[in-house]
Amino acid sequence: MFKGSIVALITPFKDSKLDEDCYVSLIHYHLKNGTSGIVPAGTTGESPTLNHKEHERVIELCVKESKGKIPIIAGTGSNSTSEAISLTKYAEKIGANAALVVTPYYNKPTQEGLYQHFKAINDNTSIPIIIYNIPPRSVVDMSVDTMSRLFELKNIVGVKDATGDLDRVDQQRKKMGPDFIQLSGEDGTALEFNNRGGVGCISVTANVAPKLCSDFQEASTAKNNSNLLAKAKEINDKLMPLHKSLFIESSPSPVKYASSLLGLSSDEVRLPLVKVNEDTKKAVKSAMEYANLL
Repeated sequence: MFKGSIVALITPFKDSKLDEDCYVSLIHYHLKNGTSGIVPAGTTGESPTLNHKEHERVIELCVKESKGKIPIIAGTGSNSTSEAISLTKYAEKIGANAALVVTPYYNKPTQEGLYQHFKAINDNTSIPIIIYNIPPRSVVDMSVDTMSRLFELKNIVGVKDATGDLDRVDQQRKKMGPDFIQLSGEDGTALEFNNRGGVGCISVTANVAPKLCSDFQEASTAKNNSNLLAKAKEINDKLMPLHKSLFIESSPSPVKYASSLLGLSSDEVRLPLVKVNEDTKKAVKSAMEYANLL
């Protein structure tokens, strides 16, 4: 169920408020363009600046509008274990298919602290849980051994790996086996990630190139098919400048600007993020033109 091109969906704002009409249109845009799943209220969705009501609302809208056509993996992580439990319980109650739970940021827990944090969420809910391991943002790095311990629990099903270390894919596959779902957290390394055993990507780029990202994932996860592998490499080359340009400045500011170029949403972000500068705009626009998106 959790594979392919899964979009880390942006949260559109209008005059500092959640733009629900635009959000619904974005959901249907992905339903029409081959996206395999949606992550509401992730980092790309500016979850740190969503209040609790908004956080719950974007999850609700995704579940309601998708009508079971594709899985909804709700972002429910927090550096407060009780808050993460509360958000995960809400996601389960509203009908989300899974929860994406980030390693606690700022607190800098030990490996045992990480284990107990995720175990507490596991023990208080029944929804599948995907670990989000992203050391560059949360400072802590969950070890393969800790992840293996967690995989023994009933609800822990996989990882969104944003470590940037492709060797982790091999290590995690050998330790946990093929049933442990490995999703890339980086568009730029998704080709090699899938080649080593990954089954998809939770993607920023899919916000503005959903069909290309979907076609890429379908081709790159095909086994023993040289024609599809060649297609995956071709799409990857086409999208690589865009992957890079969307992280020139802090995400999601660049991808929101890219979205505005396509008329999908405004480029409004919430402080402490700001709109991208002119040099970044030029780079993003050029990359979109290279990918034939403009």
